[in-house]
Amino acid sequence: EMSIEKKLFYTFKISIAMCFIGHGAFGIITKQVWCNYFAVFGIGQEMAYKLMPFVGTFDIIMGSLILVYPMRIVPGWLVFWGIFTALLRPLSHEPFAEFIERAGNFGVPLAMLLLYGGGKSLKDWFSKIKPDIDTDEMTLKRVSLCLRITVFLLLAGHGWLNLIQKQGLLNQYSSLGILDTTSAAQFVGVFEVIAAFAILIKPIRQLLIPILIWKMFSELFYPAYGYWEWIERGGSYAAILGLWIISSKIQLRNLISLFSISSTPLSGIEQ
Repeated sequence: EMSIEKKLFYTFKISIAMCFIGHGAFGIITKQVWCNYFAVFGIGQEMAYKLMPFVGTFDIIMGSLILVYPMRIVPGWLVFWGIFTALLRPLSHEPFAEFIERAGNFGVPLAMLLLYGGGKSLKDWFSKIKPDIDTDEMTLKRVSLCLRITVFLLLAGHGWLNLIQKQGLLNQYSSLGILDTTSAAQFVGVFEVIAAFAILIKPIRQLLIPILIWKMFSELFYPAYGYWEWIERGGSYAAILGLWIISSKIQLRNLISLFSISSTPLSGIEQ
């Protein structure tokens, strides 16, 4: 069977590629709202449209690179790039929820670095990652905590946007034939915020797959370039899936530990 570490490796690798490639595609085809983010640095609309394809091309190169030759520098760059691009949204006067809703973009590459380590030298950052490793319990707990916080942020952020009636989300519900879009947004918002806190407090493994299905399904609602939006959110799906994968090993170790403790007195009595 494939080890837990290897499952996490492929989950993280594919999601990082999705994030880069999905984001890069918007740079190639250009996206009007990006002009607002360039404007944060005083760059005008005409120049912004000229720069978008260069940004997009670099993102696609990085996404392709991690698929072909996965190095630590790629998730390391995405931690910075994911935080930076997500912060441009509140800096351009969008709600702060837009930032935390994109936690999957930087939380998953951070989890990958926690799993494999940052490297002891510059050479390690550019060396190919070996997917099959035997991690200790503390490392797994760090990765699990990182994923829990990531899932909490992305669900809470999306729920928050629903609760404040983001127009883009209302348009999505309207395109699905929902007449009372306000009530729909309120319902989804409450559901996602409750789910976010439930996972942060105690992630029940059996609930993670339904939440993963919901997240993957709800990201299909974008009317324009929906498939690229869905691909770009690869980190959101990987954070939930990764938490589901890693929880199985943690639960198994806890069971083994509990069994060992409970069997020790019995051995003493028999002696």
